Amino acid sequence: MIDLTFGLLGALLATNQPLAVSNVIHEQTGIAITVAATPEERELHEVMLADDASQDDVKAWIEEFNSQSHTNSTEEGKALNTRILARFDRVRGAYDNFLIRHPDSAHGFLAYGSFLNEIGSEDKAVEQYEKSRELDPKNPAVWNNLANYYGEHSPQTKAFEYYAQAIKLNPGEPIYYQNFATTVYLYRKDAREYFNINEQQVFDKALGLYQQAMALAPDSFVIATDYAESYYGIKPLRTNDALMAWTNALTIAHTDTERQGVFIHLARVKIAAGFFDEARAQLAAITNAAYADLKQRLIRSLADHEHPATVVTTNAVRVMPPELPAVVATTNAATVSSNLFSAPPTAHLKE
Repeated sequence: MIDLTFGLLGALLATNQPLAVSNVIHEQTGIAITVAATPEERELHEVMLADDASQDDVKAWIEEFNSQSHTNSTEEGKALNTRILARFDRVRGAYDNFLIRHPDSAHGFLAYGSFLNEIGSEDKAVEQYEKSRELDPKNPAVWNNLANYYGEHSPQTKAFEYYAQAIKLNPGEPIYYQNFATTVYLYRKDAREYFNINEQQVFDKALGLYQQAMALAPDSFVIATDYAESYYGIKPLRTNDALMAWTNALTIAHTDTERQGVFIHLARVKIAAGFFDEARAQLAAITNAAYADLKQRLIRSLADHEHPATVVTTNAVRVMPPELPAVVATTNAATVSSNLFSAPPTAHLKE
């Protein structure tokens, strides 16, 4: 397959359903366009609709290209890259023209930054975010987007500060708590130093932020699974809490694929906890072919845990408990990854 190296691709081909255009406008700028909007806001609305349309077009082109990857040549891949760049350049020009005529539009700079971030120009995006913040420091969306940038590029401590500010300005937005939780969890050393707490307290802080996000969005399967996956990184495993978290995710799963992905995780936790009969029953309930490989790996792990190997030493016979297999069931997706499991949640920071 030709490698199309655009930062946008990960977002465009993500399995989460895209927001409706009106929601995108609201999320990216912190305002909703209404019939009574000013001419400037209506003009920005049109630019953002063009932005959204360009990303839909590019997504469709990439999906079509990938579906024919066995016949595509390198030259065809380069031609598609050129086509994508040209499509985005038109949108870039529209934002530039708008901001030349409306240099005080905080929402315009924020929307432009979001566009640049989506197409992989993150350093250029943060410049637009900073201009937006200077013009309107009371918009929580810009603080969240800046926090996303610093969480990924450092300093992480600035991300902690900026998420807190976004929450202060809008305590009812679950995405801000989710992003804050993910960043605290991923950058535990920085969190320990910044908040002057120990590692277990860092975990507690991240979990608490996830819980606040879930309270605000109780039907969000993505947030629920991010929260549940966090328990894999905590040693010793908080078995009961992890099982409760995955059980909660199961109750709000929207599709059979999501439900069976949760079964994978429930079986994994139950094997680790020594609940072998329950784990066996959980595995028996998994019938989706997409999870067949992970299911077989867990079946082997279950057998190893029930009958651990012994090691003879010069002094005694020592029982060696087997390691739990490193697996990932992407429960918030329509596909399954067999990559090695990494403890952090699978969430991407949201705008």
